[in-house]
Amino acid sequence: MSTLSTHVLDTQSGRPAAGVPITLEFQSAEGWRELTRGTTNADGRVRDFLPTGTRLEPGVYRMTFHTGEYFRAHALRGFYPYVSVVFELTAPEEHYHVPLLLSPFGYSTYRGS
Repeated sequence: MSTLSTHVLDTQSGRPAAGVPITLEFQSAEGWRELTRGTTNADGRVRDFLPTGTRLEPGVYRMTFHTGEYFRAHALRGFYPYVSVVFELTAPEEHYHVPLLLSPFGYSTYRGS
């Protein structure tokens, strides 16, 4: 079973993006099922996003960053009200890191370590 982490960096300010709500879902035969929610802290990370010891099974997941709330809180006009990143966990016992680099008019993501 795999572990998962994330962080968000505001590339416009060059600082971590605090206050970004994030949802994690798993794709099952019945559709998307929410697993957890969290909000980034001052370091742009969600501590205890998954309860300690939680391991994720192989499969397809969707992490949604609710960026519109972040932009509004910082009096910014953003183009993307949310960013959904869909990815597949395939390797048991691996750690997956899904960061988001964010600005009001663009974003990028990658598989980190």
